Amino acid sequence: MDAIASALLPVMLLIALGFALRKSDAVPAENWRGVEAVLYWLLFPALLIVTLARSRLSFTSLSSFALALFAFVIVLTIAAYAMRVPLKRLFGMGGPTFSSFFQTSTRWHGFVAFAIVERLFGLDGVAIIAIAFAAMIPWLNVANVAVLAIHASHARATPALVLRQLLKNPFLWAIAIGVAWKLSGLPREGVIIATLELLGRGALGISLLALGAGLSWRALKNAQAEVLVTIGMKLIFAPLLAMALGWLFGVSGEAFVIMVIAASVPTAVAGYVLARQMGGDAEFYAAAATAQVVASFLTMPLFIWLAMRLAH
Repeated sequence: MDAIASALLPVMLLIALGFALRKSDAVPAENWRGVEAVLYWLLFPALLIVTLARSRLSFTSLSSFALALFAFVIVLTIAAYAMRVPLKRLFGMGGPTFSSFFQTSTRWHGFVAFAIVERLFGLDGVAIIAIAFAAMIPWLNVANVAVLAIHASHARATPALVLRQLLKNPFLWAIAIGVAWKLSGLPREGVIIATLELLGRGALGISLLALGAGLSWRALKNAQAEVLVTIGMKLIFAPLLAMALGWLFGVSGEAFVIMVIAASVPTAVAGYVLARQMGGDAEFYAAAATAQVVASFLTMPLFIWLAMRLAH
């Protein structure tokens, strides 16, 4: 448990510092939008490319891990969508709010997972979590864009709409470049890799500060009981589902723990922008994301500890 605490505490402190910087106006709220854009389009993609290109692990040896995570996101999205009728009956939840419920129940904050794994398992662990991005992001983008288009947007959920959203995701391009680099046998050192490495070094710390800066206490104070359901779905049901599917697919050791970490982190704050763009309930998204970050400080250590006990 000491190792888990030492890995999680710096992550939590940086999130808290980001919130304090924004709340105190030391770094005004409008400035964080530029920080988030640089992170999303440049720093984190650079980190993914370098991590995958330099990976010492065999991708084929992680096939069960990737398949288990792919199965995980499919089952999770089906379970979240199945909540549509109960939520409408219990809370009168309309389409736009449901689309934000779906997003916050299925999306994951990869930056947080990356930071925790790097602290716990070093470079080999980082290479494994990079594979998680490849296994999870395509399906999650397809499912979330489709649900937004059906339940929140006036635009139809056409294949072209979904494809445009996928092609605009810089993480998918970074994964493709990193994997191609590794498989091609190109040198893992040199000016380009060194430049990307310098960019990537800033990604984790800045991403955690930006996460803290994006928390909204105002939205949380105005939130309804439905927000608690997203906590149950994302922070309790999801890691339990990951454990079950990891066992079913024969995932073991560090890969099993990393799979549970990927499932137990709070939702991605970036989905808030998509909710605004496509007609979702952005206020609900902000409240759910903030509640999940706070609650995850309690739930993540528990599930990581449990995963370490069950890993073999």
